[in-house]
Amino acid sequence: MENFWLHLGNWFFIVFHTVLIVFNLFGWIYSSTRKLHLFTLTVTLFSWVVLGIWKGFGYCFLTDWHYAILRQLGKTNLPNSYISFLAETFSGWRPNSQLVEILTLIFTLLALFCSLWENFLKGKTNNHSTDH
Repeated sequence: MENFWLHLGNWFFIVFHTVLIVFNLFGWIYSSTRKLHLFTLTVTLFSWVVLGIWKGFGYCFLTDWHYAILRQLGKTNLPNSYISFLAETFSGWRPNSQLVEILTLIFTLLALFCSLWENFLKGKTNNHSTDH
């Protein structure tokens, strides 16, 4: 029965964490999700940076929890990056870890910029343009 719960936990994290990653990248697009997007992105960056002080930059507590389950299921040689884990899980190919880390950071910062723009700056620039 314990094995059942571990497998269920594994699939929960695959679905939840993947949906969260996609949401962190694109949640700023829809006005109804912009505040939630900014919150989840802030939590993600808090984990990477603040918790990363103790665990290493880029630390993700969701990855840590998921990997604990995978290790109990006998998995070894797990990549540092969850994106690499997903690529390998679904395609069998493990991408270059340094490239994945750089692209992950670039796209996350781009999503943060878009979120900040949409949440705080867009309305202000539109108001200024009508003042002229």
